[in-house]
Amino acid sequence: MRIITLNVNGLRAAERKGFARWLARVEPWDVVCLQEIKCANGDVPRSLLAPRKAHASFHPAERRGYSGVALYAKTPPRVATGFGHPEFDVEGRYLQADFTEVSVISVYLPSGSSGPHRQASKFRFLDAFLPHLERLVRSGREVILCGDWNIAHKPIDLRNWRSNQKNSGFLPEERAWLSRVFDDIGFVDVFRRVDARPDQYTWWSNRGQAWQKNVGWRIDYQVATPGIAATARAASIYRNRRFSDHAPLIIDYDFVLRP
Repeated sequence: MRIITLNVNGLRAAERKGFARWLARVEPWDVVCLQEIKCANGDVPRSLLAPRKAHASFHPAERRGYSGVALYAKTPPRVATGFGHPEFDVEGRYLQADFTEVSVISVYLPSGSSGPHRQASKFRFLDAFLPHLERLVRSGREVILCGDWNIAHKPIDLRNWRSNQKNSGFLPEERAWLSRVFDDIGFVDVFRRVDARPDQYTWWSNRGQAWQKNVGWRIDYQVATPGIAATARAASIYRNRRFSDHAPLIIDYDFVLRP
């Protein structure tokens, strides 16, 4: 089972940069999770309505040109949107696809970088989302949450960690919250289970030469329950072409996806 996740920073913009052509040619995938699609269902580019004849699900934000998540699956799933929180469900941040033995979720956590009001919103999201993660574990299902979590967990996960300790995305409170997800609830950071190397990032600022110099952050994850995480066999971050300010995170699991 191959799962790809990418914050496209606008589905139409990514399509113009060749994302649809790449998705059609890349080695066969089973599920693709997208975040920050920034378009309503009627505005999705034709080439991204159902790539490789996949089942497509879109959960746009009510506010046009903002947020939104999507999921493509070669095996048709049962789909649900939102996690039961009115403030954030209208922002298009959560789309869950249930297969027979596993649930794959495209999730987009808020960014707090644009100001204190957005950081406050991010903290409200974290407070609301943690009990939902606990419920997912209690359900007994295998779960993989794919997406942009907007938090770098440890110093290894961003280049300039010392100078970013007071910035959104690497605040002590955010990192402690993510530690609770892993250490207390029991989810697994699948990429780090497979690849412990430094300098592995998924997002780069558009300022300066951050991309060229690999001055990045690892804020895109596949976070999974231990059973399915243990089947992960390979992980990679695709950097040959740039479709967004994020890069696709690809993980292969020794697992057969069933409808």
